[in-house]
Amino acid sequence: MDPSIQETARAKINLALHVTGRRADGYHLLDSLVTFADTGDELTFSPADADRLTLGGRFGAHLDAEGDNLVLKARDLLRQVLRERGHAAPPVHIHLDKELPIAAGIGGGSADAAATLRGLQRVWNATLPDADLSPLALRLGADVPMCLVSRPLMARGIGEALTPVALPAFSMVLVNPLVGVSTPEIFRRLERRDNAPLPPLPSRADAPVWMDYLQEQRNDLEPPARSLVAIIGDLITALEESGARLARMSGSGATCFGLYADKATATAATQRLATRFPEAYIQATHTLPGDA
Repeated sequence: MDPSIQETARAKINLALHVTGRRADGYHLLDSLVTFADTGDELTFSPADADRLTLGGRFGAHLDAEGDNLVLKARDLLRQVLRERGHAAPPVHIHLDKELPIAAGIGGGSADAAATLRGLQRVWNATLPDADLSPLALRLGADVPMCLVSRPLMARGIGEALTPVALPAFSMVLVNPLVGVSTPEIFRRLERRDNAPLPPLPSRADAPVWMDYLQEQRNDLEPPARSLVAIIGDLITALEESGARLARMSGSGATCFGLYADKATATAATQRLATRFPEAYIQATHTLPGDA
């Protein structure tokens, strides 16, 4: 195997999320405009005599290194597929620095699983074609295929139908109150599951055009999340008051984001937010640009 290899599991941000239906098996159908932040968890993969997962970072103590962990599931599933094809997949030490809040609506666990798939292919010198890798990722969770791409995209269906998007980069602040939110309960509280899909996207990466477009969209999970966790509304109001041109909840919450005119405005906003919400996770960052 190669020496240590690193992968970043970037935070996934739902700039807009419309719930458009529900399948017979209970999975909800979504139209979601997704981008990724230049911040996330860090994973390191190293040769080892036996498989091992170690944890660090701000939120590492909240995870189980031996139990129900998507990193371990991704490792084991990829190893199984490779060995069925006659490819070696020897033991590996994976170290996860968990810097993103857990169960926060920004795809942390899914991003970790996707980074594991990317990193272990490099470690094991194996490259699965997209036609095989995407279904494998979907077996780990609906968000894992998009986190595998980690570039701006439109996700439809249950999250498996992905289309690249020409999206500009935005200065952004992420805020999470470190209050747990039950995704099943939020979906249960939805008043409608047959909302209109996203309208046609802007055709070029023009920031003012995109900002106008985004302001007309919504996150259909935000109203039930606000009813369940009142501080989400407070966070969105605080982001707006700090100068955000757009403030919204990501995914099923409780992470909220604000889009700002520039890095300096976003950085100043974090100082105001930290004073008001001293216990919260607050991070100034920017999103990655995309190409259609």
